[in-house]
This record gives sequence, structure tokens and C-alpha cells, in this order.
Amino acid sequence: MASLGQIIFYIMITLIVIFSAIIILIVSLTLSGNSQVESLNRLPVANLGEDYILSCFLPADSEQSTFEKVSITWRKKSLEGIVYRYEDGAENNAEQDSQYRGRVEIFSDLVLKGNASLLLRKVRLRDAGEYTCSLSHSGGGGDIKINLRTAAFTAPTFTFSSGVLTAVASRWFPQPNVTWLDAEDNVLQGSTDFIESSAGIFRVISTLGSVNVSDTYTCRIKNDLVASNSDATVTTGSVTPGEAYFTYSAASAQLTSYLRVITFLLCVTYLM
Repeated sequence: MASLGQIIFYIMITLIVIFSAIIILIVSLTLSGNSQVESLNRLPVANLGEDYILSCFLPADSEQSTFEKVSITWRKKSLEGIVYRYEDGAENNAEQDSQYRGRVEIFSDLVLKGNASLLLRKVRLRDAGEYTCSLSHSGGGGDIKINLRTAAFTAPTFTFSSGVLTAVASRWFPQPNVTWLDAEDNVLQGSTDFIESSAGIFRVISTLGSVNVSDTYTCRIKNDLVASNSDATVTTGSVTPGEAYFTYSAASAQLTSYLRVITFLLCVTYLM
């Protein structure tokens, strides 16, 4: 016969499983939005200072190839004014918030095909947040939420001198971590300095000593939003850059908070 402590433990585990399922369902519904409108990326990461497109469109399998009486409104959570509005065949931005004035536009030649994607020029740090794209036409419509994250990131450039391989990346935010790897993905001991600008952007300078000529090394620069993986092959007196690519975090802040709550409950249950 199970003891009282075991019964309590099993009840707590059951409750946590139920709460976890409910949380996952809520997050899924939040991210899914209205099925009549889609986006290529609902958790994008935009590079500060560069242009970025927030995608919003009707699915390709819609019965119509063109639409009539299309209306588009982009809003941002906690913003009194709108980000952008299109109706009656033209933009209508009388209520537009000043921070987006002259910085946003849609692709007018694609509107009647059900494309409401928004071009955001010269991304700023405060552009981060939850956006809602509302798209309607004579036959229906819907809306979708997009959580934009902002960061600064660049791939490093490499130099090689006196047995030391140096990687320099000019723009990173938030401050990243740097890891050096050999061709077999073994972690190597490097040294990294960060130089912060007046705007809070970091210049990354990382060095790796005692490298071997003809060997390939990887410099991985990573923060919570984006990671840069860049290869470099050391040759006599120089270095040859290889493959470089970025990967982006897909975890939303909301989901991360929920997972922290679940972890806390598991710890409490374990201690009981």
C-alpha cells in the first residue's frame, strides 16, 4: 500500500502534467493565430540597422488567386497608434505612431494577391515586440501575431600571425559568448575581449593560440537570440575563411517563462 508521501507525490506529478499540457495548448493557440492568415516566421530575429520583412499573407491554397476590397492593418502591442494601415486601395496612416512614420511600407503590387507583408526599414532596438497583422477582404480574412526580436550580429573576419588565429566581429548585441572548436568539434581554449560602443553594441575580438597550419577551426559567437558559426583554415602566413552561417533562437519569451514555472514545480515536488 502506498504511503501518504507517495500519494502526494503522484498527485503532484499528475497536476504538473495536466498544467504542462494546458500551457502548451495555450501557447500553441497563441502562436497559431487565425488559420486564414499565415506567416513565414512568427518569432523572427531582425538585425539592428538593417531592413526586415514581417511576413503576413493568405495561404497559397486559398480558393481565390486575387482578392477584392483588401484591408490591412499592422498593430503593435502596447502602442496607442497603429504601425501601418491600407484600405480602399491606398495607405491610411492618420493614426500612425510617429516612430514608424516613413519607416514602413507594404508591397502594393502584391496586396490583391493576399500578401500583407510589412517592410520595416533600419530596425531599431525598440522595434522589438508583438505585432498583429490583420488582413481582410470581400470574402473573409483573419489575423496573426508575430513576436519580433531585435539583435545585432555579424560574422567574424579572420587573421593569422605568429601562430595566433584572431576573429573580429564588429557588431553584436546582446553581449555574446565565444567558443573555439577544432575540426572534430573539441572545445579549445581561446581568449576574448569585448569593446562596447556608446550605443551598447559590442565589438568582439577573440584569439586562439598554438594553432596548426592546414587545420580548420570554428569560431562560434552566440547569445540568446542568434549564433554565428564560422570556419577558418590556417595556411602558411594567412588564413582561408570557410563556411559561415547564422542560426536563430525559436523559443519565445512566453514559453520560456512557462517552462521555468514547470521546472520550479518539479523541484518543489522532488523536495517533498
